[in-house]
Order: sequence, then structure tokens, then C-alpha cells
Amino acid sequence: MLSKAVIVGAYQRKLEELARLPGVELVALTPPLWRDSRGETRLERAYTAGYELRAIPIALNGHFHTHFYPRLSQALADARPDLVHVDEEPYNLATWQALRWAAGRRRPALFFTWQNLLRRYPPPFAWIERYSYRHSAHAIAGNQEARQVLLAKGYARPITVIPQFGIDPQLFDRHAQPPLVAPSPAHRLTVGYAGGLVPEKGVEDLLHALAIGQEMAGAGPAWRLLLAGGGAQQPALEQLAVQLGLGAQVRFVGRISSTDMPAFFASIDVLALPSRTTPAWKEQFGRVLVEAMACQTPVIGSDSGEIPHVIGDAGLIFPEGDRQALAGCLLRLAGDAALRAELGQRGRSRVLAHFTQERIAAATYQVYQQMLAVSTPGQPLSETP
Repeated sequence: MLSKAVIVGAYQRKLEELARLPGVELVALTPPLWRDSRGETRLERAYTAGYELRAIPIALNGHFHTHFYPRLSQALADARPDLVHVDEEPYNLATWQALRWAAGRRRPALFFTWQNLLRRYPPPFAWIERYSYRHSAHAIAGNQEARQVLLAKGYARPITVIPQFGIDPQLFDRHAQPPLVAPSPAHRLTVGYAGGLVPEKGVEDLLHALAIGQEMAGAGPAWRLLLAGGGAQQPALEQLAVQLGLGAQVRFVGRISSTDMPAFFASIDVLALPSRTTPAWKEQFGRVLVEAMACQTPVIGSDSGEIPHVIGDAGLIFPEGDRQALAGCLLRLAGDAALRAELGQRGRSRVLAHFTQERIAAATYQVYQQMLAVSTPGQPLSETP
């Protein structure tokens, strides 16, 4: 498996679950760190039992579509895989690297895609995408809209819809760790956000909604806000909080390691994910939602992309960009402790039913079995018509 995502420690639980399944010998290749608009994430070796996690050099770090691995061919040759799982979009250079290696050795390969917007890419990305379509045996789509995009673009191989990673319910338990931030009786509700401090995540809308809701509530500070994460928008958000009169109620707690996130969810009463669709992006899953739900923390999400399908009946949904509606959701939960408890219980039940690492690993294993059943290592794959 080639995956830059598994530098995140909590995500590695899926690999442990995969490695426990019959006949699986797993080697995961990942960079030593990854940089993007949220900052730098270094490899966390948190869950490494039963498989081998190898860090290999990466070039053009931080460039989602053009990064590549100078020593990938040797790393794959050393691993001697029967099947290659590429945890990257089909139009990425790293995907082309791995699929080209697999095709040259007649090894079945798959790619993963979150892309839920139908977009046409210029060369060389369009060429890479076409190559990936021709030389993969299977595709895993992270959501139903991503599957529809593949079909609209003419992908003719089997497609299975599976989220990229699930949740370890033992780690993501509200009582697994003490709260990261001590509760304060002076505030009626502690609202949390976790993720990138970037415009498309809608944190600006959340601040405005809190100000609107506080004015509607009438008396004293209605809540405090804890913001976990980093990104280029943080200085502007800090300034906006002061302008809205929320400076004393908003706390930026910085980036938190994946395995410490349960302590963050134990610190808040509600999680909000107010993502906003842009011409180039809409929410592809919203992993922080299932993490919070697993911790019995009620969630509020916008209707951007996959969010409503992830939340189901376990939280509140509002129209993206509608600050008044978001304020209404916050006020509703602030005044109804019984509803918060009910949504918390529904959320954990939903995660246990659909989003555990064990379930995600089992579904992925089924894909592997399908691929190997129709493609014997060493034999050529049939060409896509």
C-alpha cells in the first residue's frame, strides 16, 4: 500500500485490522512527513502491529497532484507485492508511478478517489488519469458522488464505495482520556471545531453564527468556542473574533495529534463542521464528524457534499453559508441537554454500525479478494474497452 495518509497515527488502526485478515501480509509505504495549507504533519507510529510501515523519501512535498517518490520502484521491488493499493487520486503523479510499476510486472492495482466534483484536467493530469483508468483493476471511491464521477468519466472497471478510514471505538470514546480543556461552569455550551483553518471549512460562518446566537440569547456569554487545527486563515479569524465581541470566548488550541483527539471531544458539548462548497471543492467526507460521533459528542454540519450522508439522523444539518440557521442549531442544542444526549448516543451507534476501522478493513479485504480472483499474479490483465 502506498499512502501518505497513514502518517496519521489513528489511521494506522485500519492497517492493523487488514493485517489480521487471512492471508494478508501488508507493507505500507508512506513519507516521513507531509506539508499542506494546515501545516506540517510528521509520521506518527501509533498502531504498527502485524504489518510493516516503511517511510520512504518524497519529492515535491505538499503538492497534492505532482508529488512523487524517487525510490518507489525499489521500495515496491523489495516488498514484492501480489497486489498494489494506491491511496491516491487517479490523476496524481504518485498514482502513475505505482500503477506503472504494477502494470510492468502484471500485478493487479487499485486507486482511491475522494473527487466528488466532475472536473476535466489539463495535461499531464488528464493523461495520468486516463492511464490510471486503463491500468487499474479496481477503484475505491470514498463516497457515492465520487463513484458517479468515475462513471461519468468512463471508468469501466469495478468500483466499490468505502470511506478511506474508519474509527477505533476504543480510542474514540468520550471516557478514554481526560478533557483537553477543563470545563467551565461560566459557559452554557462549549462549541468545538477541528480541522484546517482555511476558507472552505466555513469557520468564519461559525464565528458569525455564534455572535448572532449570542445576541438572540440575550443574557451573558452563551458559549465558548474551541478551535483545533492550523492554517493560513488563523490571524484573520482571530481578528474577526475580536471584532464580533467574542475575543474572550474563543480559544485557538492549535493542532492536536490524532490519538489525542478524544480528549478534545471530551472538552466540548457540540462539534460544528460548517464547510462551504467552492468551484474546486466540496466536503468529501468530514472525518472529524465520525470521530466526534464515536465520542458521543453531538454534531452540527452544513449540507456541503457528503456531510448529510455521514451524519444521517445523528446530528443537525443546516444549509451551507446560512449563518442564521447555524445559530438556530446552536441555540437549539444549548437549550436542550436531553437532545444533546440523544444525538450523542445515536452518533456512537451509527459509527459502530458503519464506520469502524474493522468494518472498513473488512470491506477493503473483500475488494482485494475480488481483484485476486480475476487476476493471477504474473498474468496480464485484460484491457479496458
